[in-house]
Amino acid sequence: MKKVSILLLVLVLGTMVFAQGGGEPAPAQADGRPTIRLLTDATGIDDKSFNAAAWRGIVQYYGDTVENATGRGTLYDVVTAQTQDMYIPNLRQAADEGYDLIMVTGFTWADALGEVAPQYPNQKFTIVDVDWVGQPNVMEFIYSEEQGSYLVGMVAALQAKEDGIANPKFGFIGGVPGATITKFEMGYVQGIRSVFPNAEIYDYYANDWGKPELAKAQAKNWYDMGVYCIFSAAGGTGNGTIAQAKEYRMQGKNVWAIGVDSDQYADGLYSGNKSAVLTSMLKRVENSSLMVLEAVANGTFKGGVVQMGMADDGVGYSTANPELSKSVIEKVEAAKADVINGKIKLYKTYKEALANGAAPRGLSALDD
Repeated sequence: MKKVSILLLVLVLGTMVFAQGGGEPAPAQADGRPTIRLLTDATGIDDKSFNAAAWRGIVQYYGDTVENATGRGTLYDVVTAQTQDMYIPNLRQAADEGYDLIMVTGFTWADALGEVAPQYPNQKFTIVDVDWVGQPNVMEFIYSEEQGSYLVGMVAALQAKEDGIANPKFGFIGGVPGATITKFEMGYVQGIRSVFPNAEIYDYYANDWGKPELAKAQAKNWYDMGVYCIFSAAGGTGNGTIAQAKEYRMQGKNVWAIGVDSDQYADGLYSGNKSAVLTSMLKRVENSSLMVLEAVANGTFKGGVVQMGMADDGVGYSTANPELSKSVIEKVEAAKADVINGKIKLYKTYKEALANGAAPRGLSALDD
């Protein structure tokens, strides 16, 4: 009898070790839907931007809402890494716990995922904003950020023109410099210059995704020197731009902020339906969440790169602000059609934009 008990114990322990050590992940929940853990950087799902969009797509897949995430803790959850040295441990922990899918957001996760994914060949991973991990168990999503950014650049420039500003100045605030954020900046610059070919454009990189005070200070500087509109592609850092624009619009100053990733119109509200956020560049990361979860559910998940552009509703712009001129929207919609049909050619890198006279020299954008 003792021998049988010992044998059963060994079998149970062996099964547990296999499940926790990188073998087959645990099965989906009894209702047939896959399980997912979202891993984010320190800004978390309250960044009102990139991570928030990924989380919104996850809860939407399960029929929940951000405000009423009833499946959290059973079907899906999220873990925030306060520092980058927690990326690898968080990935390994999620894999050991047997989630059907592990999702990470942003290129800062690429190195960690590239190390961990081969160690768990049967675990499905997905990453947004990266196309170079190259593992068979990693679905990688990249977006045509330059397309949506072109549209918000046009919005800002056309609105300035309607306001009768002869030589408007514009600003761009980035988070951590790199190829992805450069696409945001180059699209924005090209959109502005399609209206004002010699427009003065400034840029600044905070080298951080979670320090709104840096963006707020820079925005104040620029607004004080006559900058009309600032577009921030900086995660939570960019919320400082919106805060400063709200303060100044409340004082009657004609300045604007442009939101990013999610529609940040509501974040800019300062009086009734008046918002300091003129428009937002919509990067629909939630669509990546929905697409990859559906692929896991129906058995079509496979490693590789998925490109999301304007044609498939991957990027766009917001028209939520009622102060946004209808004639501006009409012009931008026409340009949107021309981007989709290829009549308007956009440059993704600073090198290309410079070579073709589409961007000014002296910007801080990096192509890698």
